Amino acid sequence: MFYQILFRSALRHLDAEKAHKLSFAALRGAAAVPGVAAAMGRVLGPREPELTVRALGQEFPGPLGLAAGFDKNAESPDGLAALGFGFVEIGTVTAQPQPGNPTPRLFRLVQDRAIVNRMGFNNEGSALVAERLHHQRGRRRPVLGVNIGKTKVTPEAEAPADYATSARRLAPYADYMVVNVSSPNTPGLRNLQGVEQLRPLLAAVREALAESGHASLPLLVKIAPDLADEDIDAVADLALAEGLDGIIATNTTISREGLSASEDEVAAAGAGGLSGAPLKQRSLEVLRRLRARVGGQVTLVAVGGIETPEDAWERIRSGATLVQGYTGLIYGGPLWPRRIHRGLARLVRAAGYASVGEAVGVDAPAPALTLAEDPAGRTA
Repeated sequence: MFYQILFRSALRHLDAEKAHKLSFAALRGAAAVPGVAAAMGRVLGPREPELTVRALGQEFPGPLGLAAGFDKNAESPDGLAALGFGFVEIGTVTAQPQPGNPTPRLFRLVQDRAIVNRMGFNNEGSALVAERLHHQRGRRRPVLGVNIGKTKVTPEAEAPADYATSARRLAPYADYMVVNVSSPNTPGLRNLQGVEQLRPLLAAVREALAESGHASLPLLVKIAPDLADEDIDAVADLALAEGLDGIIATNTTISREGLSASEDEVAAAGAGGLSGAPLKQRSLEVLRRLRARVGGQVTLVAVGGIETPEDAWERIRSGATLVQGYTGLIYGGPLWPRRIHRGLARLVRAAGYASVGEAVGVDAPAPALTLAEDPAGRTA
C-alpha cells in the first residue's frame, strides 16, 4: 500500500529512467552494507519447500526470476535477489560497450500498467561486466542468468563472432546463458530469429562456450511475441534439433493494439518495445504453442504480463518451468516478488501438488508427433 501511494504521488511523475536509477542506487547501497542483503533474503526470499524448482542443472529456490534489462551491468544481482526473486538474469550485455539510444528512452503507460522502452542495449560491454562478476565471486549470489546481444555497430553477417566474444568472456560466471535475438531496439536484430541466421549464431556461441571450458553451460534463446506462428514452430524445431536447453517467451512487443492510453500518450512514448499487462495474452499464446511443439524436452521460461500469482500459475500449468517479471516489479513495488511466491505456494497446495514442478504443463495438450517420431509416417 505504501509503495502504491509513493508511486502515484511521486515516482510516476519522475522521468522513468531517472526513477529506475534512483531506486536501483538505493537498493545497491543497502545491499552493500554487510549482512543487509542476507537479512533481506531471509525475510523476503522464497522459503516454502513446494516452490523449489530443479531446472537447467540448478536448484532454484522459487520459480519467479527477474528478467533481463533491470541490471544490465551486473551491478547488484545479490541485492535484487534479496527482494525475493528465485533467480536474476543480467544484461543484455554486448561485446563492445555502447551508450544505447538517445534519451528519453523509457516511458510508462500507467493506465495499461505497461512500459515502453527503446534503451538500445546500453551497457558497459562484456569485458567490464565479466570483470565485475569476477570481483563478486565469493559473495552470496543467486542463480544467475547472463543475457547477451549484438553490438549495434556490428554488421549482421558478423553477429556470430560478436555473440561468441561475449559468451567466451561471461561463461565462467553464468549458471545459464541467453542469446537475445528479439529486442526491437537494435536495428536488424530480430532478423537473427530466422532459423537460417539463428543456427550458425548458436553454433558460434556453443563453440565459444566449449573453448572457455563451459561446453555444458545451459543455453537458451529469447524470442519475440511478434513472430508468426510458423516462425515460432521453426524456432521450436531448431531448439530440438540443436539440443538447446531452453526458450524464453517472450521479449517486448512492437504492437500497440488494445491499449487504454490515449493516442497522444502512445505517440509521446514513441517507438520501442512494450512490456507489461498488454503483453499477457500473446505471451501466453506463444508459450502454449511452444509447449505443444517441444513438450517437456526443452525448458520454457515465461515472461510478459505476469502481475499476479494467478498469472504465474497459469504460465506454469501451460508449460513454463520458470517465470520472469520486470514491469510487474515496477508497478508492484519491492514486495512484489514475495507476494508472487507466497501466492504461488498457496495455489500449489490448494491444487494438491507437493511441488510447483508437478504442475508444469498439466493444462497443456500432448505435443504432436513429428515425422521422425511417428513410425507410421503420418503427418503430425
